[in-house]
Amino acid sequence: MTMVVLDQLAAASVSAAVAELKAQVPESHLLALIPEAESANVGLLQEACRQAGMALAGAMFPQLVHGDRLVGRGAVLLQVTGAPPPRLIENIAAADAPARIADAVAEYVEGSLGDADEAALFCIFDALVPNIASHLDAWYLRLADRVGYYGVNAGNERFAPAPCLFDGERFIDKAVLLQLLPGHPGACLEHGYGIPENGITATAAAGNRIIQIDWRPALDVYRDLIARQYGVALDRDNFYTHAVLFPFGILRADGEVLVRIPVALGDDGEIVCVGEIPPYSILTLLDARAATGRTAAALARQLAARGAGVAGGDLLLFYCAGRRMHMGEGVGIELAEVARETAARQVAGGLSLGEIGGSRSGGYPLFHNATLVGMPCSNP
Repeated sequence: MTMVVLDQLAAASVSAAVAELKAQVPESHLLALIPEAESANVGLLQEACRQAGMALAGAMFPQLVHGDRLVGRGAVLLQVTGAPPPRLIENIAAADAPARIADAVAEYVEGSLGDADEAALFCIFDALVPNIASHLDAWYLRLADRVGYYGVNAGNERFAPAPCLFDGERFIDKAVLLQLLPGHPGACLEHGYGIPENGITATAAAGNRIIQIDWRPALDVYRDLIARQYGVALDRDNFYTHAVLFPFGILRADGEVLVRIPVALGDDGEIVCVGEIPPYSILTLLDARAATGRTAAALARQLAARGAGVAGGDLLLFYCAGRRMHMGEGVGIELAEVARETAARQVAGGLSLGEIGGSRSGGYPLFHNATLVGMPCSNP
């Protein structure tokens, strides 16, 4: 992939950038990341790609990552070569959709790879799709370790329904965008949280809602734990302000911890999270403040260990929006640390609303929160 960062989306600059990329590598297509404030300009990208005869797909995020800043204007353009065109699949939010969509995902992958080929499957979901983990389960049942699974969620921080995924003709919601990358090492994910020893159980959960913890109303238990462990008085008015600092961790048998950030309260005290929580999951309460200062180095070590180092090249980086809430001004420091630790020439990407990566004990795709996702790009 070749990365180009535009400071603004204007007809002239978009057309010039797309035409130049097409001239450099005619057999290529474009993945575009835009911030929510540029959503009205998706048509500029679509028209520029039509004029250049270049396939397009992309996603809208609350903001973009550009160096050590989060920005609300411009675009990140990724020219993809040596890979099949992306596929945008719509109408995936229904309860019975995962099996049907898994057939389309398998067709896309198996129709593009030879028997011996290795590949990364990068996906971008609409964050409001309520059954993302179920889709990932269905994909793995069809494809197993045929590909490595990586991805993020697009949308807005209001969690309001709105178009957030596009191709050359459509700009839609309730969809997933797929990009198969043959021969690519994939992405690395890191959140840097320490894991407390105490555990609790989600004794009643449905989808992305925790209804009961240890047989008591979820909010009552969560409020008591935060007050006892951290001295914070939680109520409905300050819920989101504090909840991003104290997310849940789902403890897996292989030692991995999946972060689930609470984002809202239901009428009956159920806690709504970004990402599904299986019933009877063993949970712990995490302190997001403890991750400061160690995540960037851990991400760089992961990339190097996987043979996916980016020294001197470009790094596509997605930074969790919930993490931004608790990091505050520390976001710029952490982004600068990522560039320094990875020795990347350029760091750019999006502010994500949930992240996807394979289990550390195997290829099974898992849904994460509060995570940095780093994927190497080649030099332009």
